[in-house]
Amino acid sequence: MKFTLSWLKEHLDTDATLDQVVEKLTAVGLEVEGVVDRAAELKDFTICHVVEAVQHPDADRLRVCTVDTGSDTVQVVCGAPNARTGMKGVFARSGLTVPGTGLLLKPSKIRGVESNGMLVSEREMGLSDEHDGIIDLPEDAPLGRPFAPYMGLDDPMIEVAITPNRQECLGVYGIARDLAAAGLGTLKQPDLTGPEGTFESPIDVRFTYEDPATADACPVFHGVYVRGVKNGPSPKWLQERLMAIGLRPISTLVDITNFVTYDLGRPLHVFDADKVQGDIQVRLSRKGEKVEGVVGGIYEMTGAECVIADDGGAHSLGGVMGGLSNGATAGTSNVFIESAWFDPIRTAHTGRRFAIESDARYRFERGVDPESVAWGIRVAARLVTELCGGAASTIVKAGEIPDLTKTVTLRASRTKALGGVEVAEAEQKRILTDLGYRVSGSGEAISAMVPSWRIDVDGEADLVEDIVRINGYDRIETAQLPRLSEVAKPGLTAAQRNVRTIRRVLAGRGMYEAVTWSFLPRAHAELFGGGSDEMMLSNPISSDLDCMRPSNLPNLIAAAGRNADRGIPNVALFEAGPQYRDSTATGQDAVAAGIRRGQTGNRHWSAAPRAVDCFDAKADALAALACVGVDPSKPQVVAEAPDWYHPGRSGTIRLGSKLILAHFGEIHPAVLDAMDVKGPLVGFEVFMDRVPLPKAAKKATRPPLVVSDFPAVNRDFAFVVNSDVPVADMIRAAQGADKTLIEGVEVFDIYEGDRIGAGRKSVAITVRMQPMDKTLTDEEIDAVAAKIVANVQKTTGGELRG
Repeated sequence: MKFTLSWLKEHLDTDATLDQVVEKLTAVGLEVEGVVDRAAELKDFTICHVVEAVQHPDADRLRVCTVDTGSDTVQVVCGAPNARTGMKGVFARSGLTVPGTGLLLKPSKIRGVESNGMLVSEREMGLSDEHDGIIDLPEDAPLGRPFAPYMGLDDPMIEVAITPNRQECLGVYGIARDLAAAGLGTLKQPDLTGPEGTFESPIDVRFTYEDPATADACPVFHGVYVRGVKNGPSPKWLQERLMAIGLRPISTLVDITNFVTYDLGRPLHVFDADKVQGDIQVRLSRKGEKVEGVVGGIYEMTGAECVIADDGGAHSLGGVMGGLSNGATAGTSNVFIESAWFDPIRTAHTGRRFAIESDARYRFERGVDPESVAWGIRVAARLVTELCGGAASTIVKAGEIPDLTKTVTLRASRTKALGGVEVAEAEQKRILTDLGYRVSGSGEAISAMVPSWRIDVDGEADLVEDIVRINGYDRIETAQLPRLSEVAKPGLTAAQRNVRTIRRVLAGRGMYEAVTWSFLPRAHAELFGGGSDEMMLSNPISSDLDCMRPSNLPNLIAAAGRNADRGIPNVALFEAGPQYRDSTATGQDAVAAGIRRGQTGNRHWSAAPRAVDCFDAKADALAALACVGVDPSKPQVVAEAPDWYHPGRSGTIRLGSKLILAHFGEIHPAVLDAMDVKGPLVGFEVFMDRVPLPKAAKKATRPPLVVSDFPAVNRDFAFVVNSDVPVADMIRAAQGADKTLIEGVEVFDIYEGDRIGAGRKSVAITVRMQPMDKTLTDEEIDAVAAKIVANVQKTTGGELRG
């Protein structure tokens, strides 16, 4: 909402300065978004005198002007047709930037003649679209003085942010009411009178709703016929008011409607009465009929919009936009003025449906004062007859003004309880009265009749809000919440810290974090075990995002495909977030999922990159688990991954026989084909909420580093086992032979071939034995080796290879 300081003072009798007004606006809850002081911006543009203007020696349309600036005389080459000797204009020195064009002025030569500065037009100064000539000031304009105050441009423009529940402040008068209630001045009563009607209107207004249940779309409509008007440019004062807030003056009739909208918060519309066929009809649209907007565009109706029509069809969208077919033009001589009240919800739906933003819609969808229908038509008729001439008819009325008034009871003590500030009861009643409430009663039974322009007020808390904000938000004392304990508790739980840690670790492994939608196409969900009816969205944001995701992988795979299509083949992405099994309270899992596509890196002279494989995904999953306290040697890896993984190149990491911690592997080729993504592509899913949490709080200090003074011993073993025996079982068996002495077991070779027979494989491992209290003897080493052989043979059936 924009207005100027002088415009505000038309409704508020006050001596307050600009700074005081701005401060008080913020204190009462009207946040000031900006203040534009044109006088300060244009202070360097001064009034000048053209001493002489002669023809340019080398250009027919240019004049060489000798300009007296009041402090010196300069030469300016000017192309304006009205540049002449003796005139007074506005001068811009070299070094200034012309506000209307952004041009930085510099001394230059134009067709061989030196020019310093510029004589400017209204458009170049950002004042209007007028650019047929330079600004021509009266002869008595003071030479050398800044031109902005002389032109009346020393009126600061203030812009405030209006919240949706403060619709009464969408007019300057409503803002003045708040400031007066806050003690910044006295509210002036506006002139809401109108001319006496001298004849009956030849145009009547009729409600023609086919369904009476829809009559609330526009329950009341007042109109007045004015004949014999002259619709030329509006007066200077009106143009200046509109230009000051960024509106372009169009014509007197249109400017009047815009002025009343911003001045009193009452939208109006003017019809060219000679173009109206029969009477004005208010109804719902008929499906398929079309309305041509006043600012262009043809809109096809759906049957749900409120329209203003006549015998020739629908012409305007009620509460949203007027129509072009019967709008006022320069040749209009007879007009019919509309002042109506439109349903806020239907108005909002209509505006959104056709993506129309207008001042009328902005106000009607928030709630215009229904009583303004009556006085709005009087004000409109008075301004039209005063500025355009003509005679007004008696007012045509259809329907009844909705009675939206209500009475709310206020307990005086609730202001302190809800607002946190002590306000005397008498002051509370004064504030409510100054805001337009009709107040009676006292103590814990103050009765306040809500004014018609405050349709947002529903209960006691709304009255408290009005009292607190007018009293001043800046008067609310700051207070700290009481501490619940002497010792501060951690801000994050162990599970929340795990999520953060996993994110950092995966990012440290060269993966980029992605944030994707929690929904996806149903066809993709079905590839990952989802897509049931219970997981479908009833109101999706897009037709192809209609199902809750059963896994985080499909959106990451789709993102990898989009990157590949744009020439980025090697992609590593991860996302930590929820995925959904079903619609129950326990059907959501917190999962860190990731994918790698393409090769392990770009081409390099030292080593050729390789295609990503399931072991890369396994390493990512194990790293994510290890960082949150899962010992990599404890979980089992089994070939039991879900169907969306390749059956021979995937696995599941689990603790015990039931607790699944992660899946990993190559994504099934059929899934990639269905999603139109090319491989190789591997992925993993780590179930973060299944990771066992520590049973006791971790110590604040790190454990000591244990280092042995005695040499470690490495022994190699080669076992022949059946091909289907998991290597992980052999590692655990060897490790379990002596948990105290054996520090680590690693696989360094796997062989399958004719020399060991079909269905068999040879697995070579190295075992590291680290004594802590003495150097191992050969006998002790041989004893541990024998235990390793026996344990592997017992667990896996492996035989020591000769």
